[in-house]
Amino acid sequence: MMHFRRKYLYLLNCRLHKTITLTYIPSCKKYLHTSSTGDNPQVEINFSNGRKLNITMGKYARFANASAVCEMGDTAVMVTAVAKSKPQAGVNFMPLVVDYRLKNAASGRIPMNFMRRELGPSEKEILSARLIDRSVRPLFPLDYRTETQLVCNILAMDAIYSPDILAINAASAALSLSDIPWNGPIGAVKLGLCDGEIVINPTRRELQNSQLDLVVSATKQNLVVMLEGKGNMVLQQDLLKAIKQGTREAYQIVQELDRLQRTFGKEKRPIEPSPTNQMPADVIEAVRSMGEMRLRDIFQDSHHDKLSRDQAVNEVRSDVVDKIWSSYPSVEPAVITEEFNRLCKTIFRNLLFETSKRCDGRDFADLRKIQCQVDLYKPLHGSSLFQRGQTQVFCTVALDSQESAMKLDTVTALESGVKAKNFMLHYEFPPYATGEVGRIGPVGRRELGHGALAEKALLPTLPNDFPFTVRLTSEVLESNGSSSMATVCAGSMALMDAGVPVSSATAGVAIGLVTKYENNDTKHLEDYRILTDILGIEDYMGDMDMKVAGTRKGFTAIQADLKVPGIPLKVVMESLQKATDAKTKILDIMSAVIKDPRKIGKDCWPVTERLTIEPNQRVRLIGPSGINLKKLYLETGATVTALDETNFTLFAPSQAAMDESKEIIENLLVAKERIPDLDFGGIYSAKIIEIRDTGVMVILYPNMPPALLHNSQLDQRKVAHPSALGLEVGQEIQVKYFGRDPVSGFMRLSRKVLQPATGIVQTLQKPSSPGDTHTKTPNNKSSPEDSSAVS
Repeated sequence: MMHFRRKYLYLLNCRLHKTITLTYIPSCKKYLHTSSTGDNPQVEINFSNGRKLNITMGKYARFANASAVCEMGDTAVMVTAVAKSKPQAGVNFMPLVVDYRLKNAASGRIPMNFMRRELGPSEKEILSARLIDRSVRPLFPLDYRTETQLVCNILAMDAIYSPDILAINAASAALSLSDIPWNGPIGAVKLGLCDGEIVINPTRRELQNSQLDLVVSATKQNLVVMLEGKGNMVLQQDLLKAIKQGTREAYQIVQELDRLQRTFGKEKRPIEPSPTNQMPADVIEAVRSMGEMRLRDIFQDSHHDKLSRDQAVNEVRSDVVDKIWSSYPSVEPAVITEEFNRLCKTIFRNLLFETSKRCDGRDFADLRKIQCQVDLYKPLHGSSLFQRGQTQVFCTVALDSQESAMKLDTVTALESGVKAKNFMLHYEFPPYATGEVGRIGPVGRRELGHGALAEKALLPTLPNDFPFTVRLTSEVLESNGSSSMATVCAGSMALMDAGVPVSSATAGVAIGLVTKYENNDTKHLEDYRILTDILGIEDYMGDMDMKVAGTRKGFTAIQADLKVPGIPLKVVMESLQKATDAKTKILDIMSAVIKDPRKIGKDCWPVTERLTIEPNQRVRLIGPSGINLKKLYLETGATVTALDETNFTLFAPSQAAMDESKEIIENLLVAKERIPDLDFGGIYSAKIIEIRDTGVMVILYPNMPPALLHNSQLDQRKVAHPSALGLEVGQEIQVKYFGRDPVSGFMRLSRKVLQPATGIVQTLQKPSSPGDTHTKTPNNKSSPEDSSAVS
């Protein structure tokens, strides 16, 4: 049976239970193929550059609400979606958990920890989980409060395509076909910029040569849901071009998943109404009448700061909740509080449209007051303090040798192509930054995410051949919005204060958004306001937090988190333009404090020099089992790193330590004037200082490193042990000098060439008794007759 429609051609073979779908996509001018066998529907998407994405549903993990396997190349990712049957009591947020596990077995590796098994999530796994979370969270219904978990399991990885992009699409497919309420699907693609051309889902090698690494998640009607990327000073027009291309490519995934959902998807479970939706109308009216005018006065008073505004709102909240609860004891205080918070958000947002002013009195495009300072404490290699409004960040820079570089685990290095990081940014957000009491422990997921974003923003400005490992620490002392972008500004100034030759200064700013729309139709916004340099309360009440960082030349990092189910490209373009204007103003303020990297060094700065040491002198420098280098480090703090056979890098924590370590190294090495010139082919008297199974160790002059005279060069005949010739420690023998080995630098000596040749092949064994020896001639050469008597 065949049915023809305008854009779709369906062919149903009932006997084989196999469905084939041919879909014509005008943007690609080609058909996409969808098939399903039995209970495992499949879909194949062809991108504009010919690369294919395959999604299979329900093949594995059938006890989950839904599961999907997404494949590209030889990389396969499985995502399962599971939700509890009932919402948790007292929860006023969406309890979504995303677990992303990048297992060693997926790439045929064994974990190199003591247990030889996967332990806690790595930094890469946490960042990928946050990427997936930010992509799917905006499309959950506002009243959905049931605990939901997405588990992303890497089944196979070919180190060519990025598995986190596959995980986003697999999560979208699993949620779409499950019974979990979700307003998807979405599609996600990664974009690169190679030679001015946009590359869809680039390979690992293509990304290494790309100016851009951008992830775009989009939904129906080309609405942007999430952005995250880094770039090497990408121009604004190139970034916009990549975002537009990404939404078009992502729409192909959305279209196919939408058709799968209509054909094979489960019926969505009903959402249990929240307690606020069941609240009596007179209670809702009481909350409004008692709190509206007081809240409007608070939010319009520009003299408030963060603490005073929060305190004023809390006082109104407590008063309203107490009075209403006393009048309506059957209504829980938590329900009244939630309705009050909803009223706060509505009033705050409406005032932005009514007054065209923000709660602190700024216009929409105004920046907060900015103050900068560098070189705060002398012992620090570099330091800075960046204050923007009530957000204060203190950054320090520590320089160390390249041996201090962070070694990445095997699987992360395989995926990224980077084995070690010589630039690290560590972001800290202690509880006192918001005036709270909390536990200070291991780094949290939020701190990892903010630090990684700031690191992406600063990394393109650092030189590739910098001889030090750089650790930049950021401690948030006060926080009232956009502490990660304040970290970018403070970190850039701290690097310049430390003398790191960055190509240019970097600044960052957060852009907010407040929208008006009906029935979840964010494609046709009734009105919207774009806010530059948002406060913490504007981030909480608003619909978007777009963090943008870069230099005067272009963008280096971007991250956009949304609370609405997508925004049009027009709003994204306007937001990027606002960020560009604000970034220029911030860079002007920063340049008034420090414009270029510091040229005059500090006394505490580490120094490095390159040493050239001949191969024959390596043993004197290193010592037995490296004892000389260990002693050098303990006495001066200096380290020596081998670059090749003759070149070494000497690192010292200060110039004084460098001078001391160089003096020690000079004393270890034999001075050139004390080393006699040896003639190639010359005959010299050598003193035996040690007898080994392989030969004898000899010296030709005092203070010389012992050289091995191998058994094969002791005599014309084959010698199994030097004692067979009666050689003893302290004995002097005649040897011929043949220069040094070009690789090892060891002397090449021979005693055999000085003896007359014999046609009798004999093997001289080690004597059975100490008395079984031969006599020696006056010139310390063994005569053939004496030696043959031993054999």
